[in-house]
Amino acid sequence: MTPRRALMVAAALLVAVSLQPRAWAGQPADHLFAGIDQALRILDDPELRKPGRSQERRQAIRRIMNHIFDFEEISRRSLGRHWEERTPAERDEFIQVFGDLLERSYMGQIETYNGEKVALLGDTIEGESATVRTKIVTGQGAEVLVEYRMLRRGDRWRAFDVVFEGVSLVANYRSQFDRIIQRTSYQQLVKQVREKQ
Repeated sequence: MTPRRALMVAAALLVAVSLQPRAWAGQPADHLFAGIDQALRILDDPELRKPGRSQERRQAIRRIMNHIFDFEEISRRSLGRHWEERTPAERDEFIQVFGDLLERSYMGQIETYNGEKVALLGDTIEGESATVRTKIVTGQGAEVLVEYRMLRRGDRWRAFDVVFEGVSLVANYRSQFDRIIQRTSYQQLVKQVREKQ
């Protein structure tokens, strides 16, 4: 699954999953869904849909995404072995440009939601990490297993990876980023990520 397709499925899942009952979910799932519910309220806010308020709306969604996703951890894992070679300034820059790319892709794809149904299969906690397991049922009846891998950061759980049918979004990006850096350079990777925005 390409990163773009995976992100589209994740966006659909984030919208759909908030509509399902979650009485038996644990704390990681609760934190995930709480952020999703906040994002939906912003997306549905008629005041923020008015002309001239798109930037404000985008910033509000980004703040919520920063609570749902751990962009530093996503960036670190996506760069893999190349992360250690980066200076603190390069790491900060990469977190920002990669986060912007993910945000723009998410915002563009969330509008493609088409009534997919989602079942929460459960969550598993192992120390400071957790997995929230879900299943998307498409309009054609196909089932897609989706897992959110999460880490505890203080008193919050934040996602650092989304896995679709066994394919990790982070691993997919890591493979692509590694190829680009090996063929060209880290600077070229940052340039390409910026251009995709």
